Amino acid sequence: MTRADEAGRQAGVRLLAVAPGSAQTALTVQERHVNGHGICHGGYLFLLADAALAYACNSYGVSAVAAGADIAFLRPVPLGADLVAEAVERARTGRSGLYDVTVRHGDVVVAEFRGRTRQVPGLAQPT
Repeated sequence: MTRADEAGRQAGVRLLAVAPGSAQTALTVQERHVNGHGICHGGYLFLLADAALAYACNSYGVSAVAAGADIAFLRPVPLGADLVAEAVERARTGRSGLYDVTVRHGDVVVAEFRGRTRQVPGLAQPT
């Protein structure tokens, strides 16, 4: 998946860890990530959290995609911040999954994301 994730790579998302039902991704906030208020654009926070979700829900070797997600932006994120998103599986039944992703800048939680996933038979297997 990492090789095929052009969107994540172009944004600067890095995979830190993956295990069954969990994953960690990282992003260092650069000029290109900053909005008109001088803080990290929420779209990049969502992208970072969604990437962690993607690795976590595909960690079983069965192709899965997001079926929906919500995010709460809790704190502004400054230029230069090193962010880590940690996805944790909360439930998996049949082809559906539920994951929580916490995005941190150091010890400070800056966003909380909840994603719903669905396994998709016939989709290319993640590598």
